[in-house]
Amino acid sequence: MIPMADSSGYREAMVGALSFYDTAGERQHTIYLAAAPEYGKQTFTERLAREITAAKQHYPDARFIGIADGAAANWSFLAQHTEQQLIDFYHASEYLALLAQARYPKRNEQSARERYRHDQAHRLKHDPHAVDALINEAKRLGEKRGLSQAVREGVRRAWTYFTNHRHQMDYPGFLAEHFPIGSGVTEAACKTLVKQRLCASGMRWKTKGAGIVLSLRALSQTTGRWQQFWQRIDQFGAACFG
Repeated sequence: MIPMADSSGYREAMVGALSFYDTAGERQHTIYLAAAPEYGKQTFTERLAREITAAKQHYPDARFIGIADGAAANWSFLAQHTEQQLIDFYHASEYLALLAQARYPKRNEQSARERYRHDQAHRLKHDPHAVDALINEAKRLGEKRGLSQAVREGVRRAWTYFTNHRHQMDYPGFLAEHFPIGSGVTEAACKTLVKQRLCASGMRWKTKGAGIVLSLRALSQTTGRWQQFWQRIDQFGAACFG
């Protein structure tokens, strides 16, 4: 979220990352994209789609997977461009805290809650049956007596989340194929591309200025892109900046 100079207050900037991994699961290269706030996100998604199309042309035999959090807009886009989609593991594991609170609701059971979260996170990552077990656990805890309304609501949220995204939680399968299971590359880019530069004290941005700064930062953080940018400037002139 970046502070805007007009009356709209804070609005959401957009960040994406297209990463390339070898067969051992080691990340080799990442293309970063960032854009100023835009209703509908059309300009940003078109740019990201172009990068994916170019990557598929260059690597026709590669497997393309999409990893994101639970936002519906992410999945409607990724379903068009990737073969498989996965909920970011660390985002999903945050919901385990809601179940832990219901399983061990007493104030002095903090250590038990932490053990529960750790054990269930490990199971979610490695056991193909873990998601179904968590859905059943949430259903059972939702019927547990003596829980506060807030804790019960948390259980309901966890049950809904795991039920709705069950088909996007094959963490054991992804790990077996040496695929990443987290969107940490993109999360880190949100901080380094956007937060560190556009959210300092007293800053306010217009859409055009924010877009230029974010585009330049994405170029500079993508290995080789800064040089490619200036080569195109030298070859075609400044008009290619647009």
